[in-house]
Amino acid sequence: MRILVVDDDPMAGELTGAVLEDIGHEVILAQDGLDAASKLRVDPTIEMVVSDMNMPIMTGIDLFRQLFATGNTLPFILLTGDEPEGLLIQEPRLDACLIKDFSLDETLPTVIANALRARGKA
Repeated sequence: MRILVVDDDPMAGELTGAVLEDIGHEVILAQDGLDAASKLRVDPTIEMVVSDMNMPIMTGIDLFRQLFATGNTLPFILLTGDEPEGLLIQEPRLDACLIKDFSLDETLPTVIANALRARGKA
């Protein structure tokens, strides 16, 4: 699966990408929400978005809402250093929201599998 990873911190984006590549996914990196929206417009082969929440100009939730408003219904997983439950209450249409911490290599693959299963794609 081709997954767009959106993070304004290049090191964090690459670490997230490495977790995804380790489980067999192809990763495309975007440096912020504007870059992500641009990449999604020109690359129809992207199948999922994994985005950081706290980014300048456009937060992860702002990106999700912009994509949703334009008809993009790709699975969208939000990564955050904040409390995930509060963000899911704020935007319940997200496929998942999880804390971005040292256990990401264990939690992210499970969350992706659950999101795909919930959408009937696994």
